[in-house]
Amino acid sequence: MVLDSRTMESAEEDVLLDEESEEELSELSDGDLQEAFAKGLLKPGMNVLVDKPKTFVNNVEGMKQCLADLRKDLPWVERLDLTNPPAEDVLPKVDGKAPANGEVDADDDFQREMFFYRQAQATVLQALPLLNKHDIATKRPDDYFAEMAKTDQHMQKIRKKLLSKQMDLEKSEKAKKLREQRKFGKKVQVEVIQKRQKEKKAMMSAVKKYQKGMTDKLDFLDGDKKTAKDSSEGPKKASNKKGPNAKRKYKDQKFGFGGKKSGKKWNTKDSFNDVSSFRSKVAHGKGGKKGKGGKQNQRPGKSVRRKMKGRS
Repeated sequence: MVLDSRTMESAEEDVLLDEESEEELSELSDGDLQEAFAKGLLKPGMNVLVDKPKTFVNNVEGMKQCLADLRKDLPWVERLDLTNPPAEDVLPKVDGKAPANGEVDADDDFQREMFFYRQAQATVLQALPLLNKHDIATKRPDDYFAEMAKTDQHMQKIRKKLLSKQMDLEKSEKAKKLREQRKFGKKVQVEVIQKRQKEKKAMMSAVKKYQKGMTDKLDFLDGDKKTAKDSSEGPKKASNKKGPNAKRKYKDQKFGFGGKKSGKKWNTKDSFNDVSSFRSKVAHGKGGKKGKGGKQNQRPGKSVRRKMKGRS
């Protein structure tokens, strides 16, 4: 079959036009593509990528060859590998019968974990004699310190973080205690103010009653003294019942027993009749003048004191 030159040229032109149209279509917008599709310029499969199906190759011989290349003829001490079946009675009996041919139900968690456990037991029983034979220690010494998985710097960071957390907790606890103490102090302060206001109110009411002549007692003036005496007598009575302690006894022996101080200079019948300390010269001013002026630090009269008070 002989092709004409014209037909060859026309075919080449069509191929060139198709390539140019594809390039142009790749740069066109959606509207231009719609017009091209309406004119028939678009061809099926031009703008759609079709994924080729993957071909999976199970090259058994190649895998065996790779495994043989990886294997090296090394002594067991260098490899420390063991492949062994599980120990005896590894599989639990189901309905009084053990599973046939050592089959394990993979969905049964108990059978699967028991299988791994007994297999590890058999491996230990086989490996220990071999390790002892090659003089490999199987027990950790008492003074053995294993290398930590984390560095010392990392552990220092963790320690600093823990210390900072502890400090924050202590600060929060201190702040909490301070807030509680402030609340308690405010409460005590309010109670004291209320107590003072109550006492002041009672005092004013007692004064008004006295002014109106409703009562002739002035006990309200000694209210604070009475409360102080009552509060001081309370612990004394309790201590008298229990008896003085060693410290109190020592102070009593050194300083005496104290006693009433007020009213010691009051006259009594015996002191009034006792004239042994009377000195006539001193009593009648015959003891002589004191200093140059005679009288020393003489108090001014009442009228003079009033005038001085008025000036001030």
